[in-house]
Amino acid sequence: MYKLNLPPFKIILKPTAGKQQVYDVLRRKYVALTPEEWVRQHFVHFLCEHKGYPLAYMANEVELSVGAKKLRCDSVLYDTALHPRMIMEYKAPTVSITQDVFNQIAAYNMLLKVDYLVMSNGLQHYCCKMDYEGKKYLFLNDIPDFKNL
Repeated sequence: MYKLNLPPFKIILKPTAGKQQVYDVLRRKYVALTPEEWVRQHFVHFLCEHKGYPLAYMANEVELSVGAKKLRCDSVLYDTALHPRMIMEYKAPTVSITQDVFNQIAAYNMLLKVDYLVMSNGLQHYCCKMDYEGKKYLFLNDIPDFKNL
């Protein structure tokens, strides 16, 4: 897999039928190890181990519905009342973080109305704080620690 711009963690892998699987601590099961999943697992562990985000407040592959259309957020952080606070969107390291990625996460946010949007391909990471009153978003220099959200 790719070397990422994220700290290493104790990866739990399992080979099955010629395909590698990785243990997802949020879903509590093994999932296919794709390049995007490689980024997701590194990022989740980064948030928990280095930024203080509680595992219990996070979920992967959160399904949303818009009429008959199903959408899926890569990861969502909730507060203690289970209100969404942050959406994370991951791409494979070979995929650039473009306006299309921002549009994708913004569409999810039209439904969830979170305070923060995070996008990462494992090499580049972007975090925006939403300013709903001013109808704008502010790019932050770093992903905030959980205690500062």
